[in-house]
Amino acid sequence: MNASDLERFRRLTLSCWYLTGPTASGKSRIGINLAQRLGAEIISLDSMAIYREMDVGTDKVMPENRGGIPHHMIDIIDPSDEYSLAQYVHEAGNKIDEIQLRGKKVLFVGGTPLYLKGMLRGVFEGPPADFEFRVQLQKKMVGNPPELLHQLLKKVDPVTAKRLHPNDTRRIIRALEVYEKTGKTISSFQKQFEVGTPASKCQVYVLQTPRDVLYARINKRVDKMIYEGFLEEVQQLKERRVPISKTARQALGYKELFDYLDGKMKFGQVVDLIKQNTRNFAKHQETWFRGLSECRFTSSDKPEFEGIKDEVEDEETELTET
Repeated sequence: MNASDLERFRRLTLSCWYLTGPTASGKSRIGINLAQRLGAEIISLDSMAIYREMDVGTDKVMPENRGGIPHHMIDIIDPSDEYSLAQYVHEAGNKIDEIQLRGKKVLFVGGTPLYLKGMLRGVFEGPPADFEFRVQLQKKMVGNPPELLHQLLKKVDPVTAKRLHPNDTRRIIRALEVYEKTGKTISSFQKQFEVGTPASKCQVYVLQTPRDVLYARINKRVDKMIYEGFLEEVQQLKERRVPISKTARQALGYKELFDYLDGKMKFGQVVDLIKQNTRNFAKHQETWFRGLSECRFTSSDKPEFEGIKDEVEDEETELTET
């Protein structure tokens, strides 16, 4: 996106509502309630709900549980496909246009922080992949330590090198590729996407739940997923004629169950690990949300979510009066 495209994109996406929060904070149920109040349609803000055949482990809201509210960006690609942030931002932007043309409000519901940031601030797409350049890098890596790419990046873009882990090969290669193709660092392009909007000018709500309560919900939800056939779902994915993509395979809970099916761990250990990794992920989500200026935080433990109900009414009154 150039500067003018970015400005238009932000005007569009900041006209939407957003309900997010860590996993197991109650987003789906509360989102349906809020969408009914707003007269809104829901766009999923979940990077794994986009995959078909991955229902149990993603805790996907099934059609019969959607309260009559249209949900978008769910079950849109095959598990064997890769899917990028740029693709999501582009397709979700088109959905906003479609929904608003129907006279409906747009409510994003989900907990993928990178998707949230992409919708609020846009995303740098950069030049197309240069496969010849990537092959050259791979040849250069033969017989050299893995850190070599990171060292090369340090020389041309120390800002990005500092941000990326030396083992994050994919992003390091992309940063080197952008520099090779444009003569500019990827960090210089990305600066415009780091500028946030004050929370008072947005409608971005983050559900907060006491840590002990949240962790108890996570543990309970993992047990429920196992009971409802999470393992069987992963077994079916493993047996597919076309293997699922690397991205889909790394989904929380799925990667652990694949390890179990590959004989790397015992079942009880895997279930405990899924719970632990999910709790860690919830902490990671909270850290991300605190780093976004657009977010306002509200408690999720009030009946019918009265906290956000009052704030929504105040916001609508304020918008009507201005």
